[in-house]
Amino acid sequence: MTTRPTDYRWFEERFPELAESYCITLVHAVPPSELLLRLGTRAEPSRTGIPELVEAAYDFCPPSGGTRSLMGVTGIGAWSLVIEPNGWHGVDEQKALPASLATRWVSHYSSVNNSGMFFWAESTELRLQFSLADASRRKGSHLDEHLNTIRRLGFEFPEEVVPSDYLDTDLTTPAASPSPSTSRRSASHQRISGTRASPAAASTTPD
Repeated sequence: MTTRPTDYRWFEERFPELAESYCITLVHAVPPSELLLRLGTRAEPSRTGIPELVEAAYDFCPPSGGTRSLMGVTGIGAWSLVIEPNGWHGVDEQKALPASLATRWVSHYSSVNNSGMFFWAESTELRLQFSLADASRRKGSHLDEHLNTIRRLGFEFPEEVVPSDYLDTDLTTPAASPSPSTSRRSASHQRISGTRASPAAASTTPD
């Protein structure tokens, strides 16, 4: 099934506070409890659902700064889904690369100024990392494996002109989504991981 950015319009529509600044990570074949141990986290009182998680996250680490963040983890089939409101640890090489041992790790981070990063690792190897504001700034062992996907989803290549008929048509329609950039990130996440995050899964994410 083809994945389009408009498949993820629900993200901003249902969770606008989360969409302002977040990090989302998918990790294959590592249960939530083990994943939290790999990341060296400390247990906090359990919360269910995005609104509770977002409120607790900003209380835990205000937007003014800090090195801590609160994350919620839940299972989606063979994958663990990690949601960090106002967090970034999923794209932090020092944390994510060791935690990706014997698994596939796909993450993206988005900040309030619409900047961010995409991150893909497998078994402690960085496969692909690029700036969401400039996809030409890529590094990793598989730089071009998903280059066509990145281009078709409409990620920015500031020095490169991509023909409009090469892009997914949903991205050329202004009304397709309130923020196509957020939808692109989620669609690229699915295409590389092969797993779709759903409103139901996000709504029941415990920490």
